[in-house]
Amino acid sequence: MLVFFASLAGRRVPNCGRVKKFSCSRLSLALRGAGIGLIFENVMGIVMKKMVLVAAVLAMTAGSAFAADMPLKAVKAPPPAPFDPWDIAFGSAIMNDYVFRGITQSNHNASVAAYFEPRYNINKDTQLYIGVSSESISFPNRAAAEVDIYGGIRPTVGMFAFDFGLWGYLYPGGQCFNAAAFPGSGIPGSGLDCIINGSLPFNGNVAKKDASFYEGYAKVNITLNDQWQVGVNEYYSPNFLNLGAWGDYASVTAKWTAPSTTFGASGVGMYISGEFGRQWLGTSDQFYGLAGTVFAAGVPEPSYDTWNIGIGFTYKVFTLDLRYSDTDLSKASCNVFTSDYTTRNLSTSFITPTNPGGFGSSWCGATGIAKLSADLTAMTNLK
Repeated sequence: MLVFFASLAGRRVPNCGRVKKFSCSRLSLALRGAGIGLIFENVMGIVMKKMVLVAAVLAMTAGSAFAADMPLKAVKAPPPAPFDPWDIAFGSAIMNDYVFRGITQSNHNASVAAYFEPRYNINKDTQLYIGVSSESISFPNRAAAEVDIYGGIRPTVGMFAFDFGLWGYLYPGGQCFNAAAFPGSGIPGSGLDCIINGSLPFNGNVAKKDASFYEGYAKVNITLNDQWQVGVNEYYSPNFLNLGAWGDYASVTAKWTAPSTTFGASGVGMYISGEFGRQWLGTSDQFYGLAGTVFAAGVPEPSYDTWNIGIGFTYKVFTLDLRYSDTDLSKASCNVFTSDYTTRNLSTSFITPTNPGGFGSSWCGATGIAKLSADLTAMTNLK
């Protein structure tokens, strides 16, 4: 464009007096001059318009850049939600067999359970709790329900989750079965119903009306990583199952949780867990003693090992747990400990100094457990 203007400026208008061959005249020169002027004005107009447009764009760009450099007023973040220390956990379950430390509590029949547990979080690492739970059972004293009342504290220190508390086991609705425990005999648990009911039918076992007891416990669960947890548990009772014998139970546990992607995006989780424990027991009181023997004042209750292993599947609040459980108790020792009211299994091989009747119980043997449960917390599931 600049070359074009330079060529126009450097070109001289011819003198018609001197130039004859171009049919030159004043009019033609005027017209030609006027045409050139018109062209020049049009070109200059276009150039000016383009320059104005470029200037406007530059101004807008500079303005936006200047605005970008200006400090923005920070938007005030909403205040954090207030800390609510209270929470409630509750749930229920149904199982084909209620097994406690390797021994059936429901005569190998189905059982239902439910619990309710208010919690108070002192801070994010310390929780106080109380709770009540209940399970359907089938006990020798005819108690049909177990009601548990418990409470304690759960402090967490890094990877260690502790649990310290007291647990009470109540068995309402029991009756006394012991023909020898007549009123005034001095035998603990004796009463009129013992005389009326006599000993348990068929096998002569005995059972106190009240089997309630309590335990103090201390537990720790150690989270090694996202998949592995191990634990150690200790329970102690001065009068286990109201037998008159002290009881101490210790166990170790382990749990492996499958990665959350194991079943894709289905939301199904899986774990494998197991426990190995030992139940130590002292000597019973006279109610369970054997008259006319060295065990008249009480029978040494059999201590034993127990173990279980199982696989579980979780979906939202539901858990399906499939488990194998067993003990090393013989049928004779199981009968001494449980006072099984159902056994008719009589054999000379079951006769021992503490089991002279020769009856053997299957309440302590290998069994499979299928349990479906639902567990919720108010702060998580009911918001």
